[in-house]
Amino acid sequence: MIHTVLFDLDGTLLPMDQKVFVHAYFCGLGEKLLPYGFDPKELEVGLWKAVGAEVQNDGRCTNETAFWRVFTGIFGEQVVKLKPVLEDYYKNEFQNVAKACGFTPKAKELVDFVKAKGYTPVLATNPVFPRIATESRIRWAGLDPKDFALYTTYENSCFCKPNPKYYLEILEKLGCQPSECMMVGNDVDEDMVAETLGMKVFLLSDCLINRSQKDILLFPNGSFAALHQLLDTISSIS
Repeated sequence: MIHTVLFDLDGTLLPMDQKVFVHAYFCGLGEKLLPYGFDPKELEVGLWKAVGAEVQNDGRCTNETAFWRVFTGIFGEQVVKLKPVLEDYYKNEFQNVAKACGFTPKAKELVDFVKAKGYTPVLATNPVFPRIATESRIRWAGLDPKDFALYTTYENSCFCKPNPKYYLEILEKLGCQPSECMMVGNDVDEDMVAETLGMKVFLLSDCLINRSQKDILLFPNGSFAALHQLLDTISSIS
């Protein structure tokens, strides 16, 4: 019986073209750090390497530690002093990046529907961002962090998508079995991998990402309305 629904954020509850979002994010951060001697291009390369370390994290540390270990290795230990500057960026300039994203009231309608049906909503967004940035993106989607029993950030996670251990880490925190959960996302490789653990999945096709060109008919898929109908049917059976 399903009692927990995991939602991806970027491209799922928060509509976006990922390339447009990333470009706006790097441009804003580059401008913020330019006075501190960072070349925007070198910064972008360094950030990607640090994010790559998060994605490759083997669970022996948090993603936050993995990120800063590589970032300081590239730019020197002195960059740790810039943490307050980065926090200020996420509080202020980062909010402009919302303009690079879309918005749909269907996101809040869906999460409210899930709660009304007695499911526990969880935000399973790839935890490469700090908490402050994740909470902002939740609000851009018209939601509140309190809407979710758990939301993953680089502070509280030791794995990333598409590593199945990312999902196992969530299940351990929630005390859930895979068979009790459904993962909803727009990325075939990163989100549908949850099915290999025994979770039910739903591929939201509005902002579909399918890098490996898999047959999406392998997964239940469709619009917000189709997901509503599926969850309604499951709850009625339960």
